[in-house]
Amino acid sequence: MIDKAERLQNRLGPEIQEFRDARKTLQLGTVDKDGKPHTSYAPFAFSEQGYYILVSDLATHGQNLKHSKAVSIMMIEDENEARSIFARRRLSFDTNAELIERESALWQQGIDVMQTRLGEMIDNLSQLGDFRLYRLNPVMGRYVKGFGQAFDVTGEDLLSIVHLNEGHVQKMKEGM
Repeated sequence: MIDKAERLQNRLGPEIQEFRDARKTLQLGTVDKDGKPHTSYAPFAFSEQGYYILVSDLATHGQNLKHSKAVSIMMIEDENEARSIFARRRLSFDTNAELIERESALWQQGIDVMQTRLGEMIDNLSQLGDFRLYRLNPVMGRYVKGFGQAFDVTGEDLLSIVHLNEGHVQKMKEGM
C-alpha cells in the first residue's frame, strides 16, 4: 500500500522537475566577507550532480562566492504566467557552492551540461580567465505552488517532500 508521502512524491516530483527544467536562470543570494547580502541571478544547468553556474570574478556574486560557500537559490514563475502575483510558483534551495577546478574532468562535465542547455555562449565564457564554474549542491529546499501549498524538499533527488499545512495567523486584535 502506498503511503501519503509516497503519493505526494509521485504527484509532485515530476511537477517540480518540470518547473525547474522550464527555467533558464536562477536568483542567487550570496554574502560578502562582511556578511552583507547581495541578490543577483545567473543562467544555470541542472544535472544529477547539482546546479551549475558560470560566473565572473568581476561580478559581485563572483567575489562573494570566493568568501562564502553558502548560497541561496530560487527559480520563480514569471509574473506574466502567474495566476496571482502574491503566490507565484517557486523552488528555492539552500546550497553549498563548490568551485570546480578548470581543466579537471568535473570542469568539462559541468561545461558540457551548461553548453547543452544554454548554447555556444558557454563555450565563449568558459574560455575567459575570470569566469569560474561552480556546482551548487542543494541541502534543503521548498517548493511553493500557491496559497497553502508549500512543500519542503530535500536535495536534488527531491525524494523527501513534506507538505507544510499550518495556516496563516489572523491579525490579533488590539489589547489581546
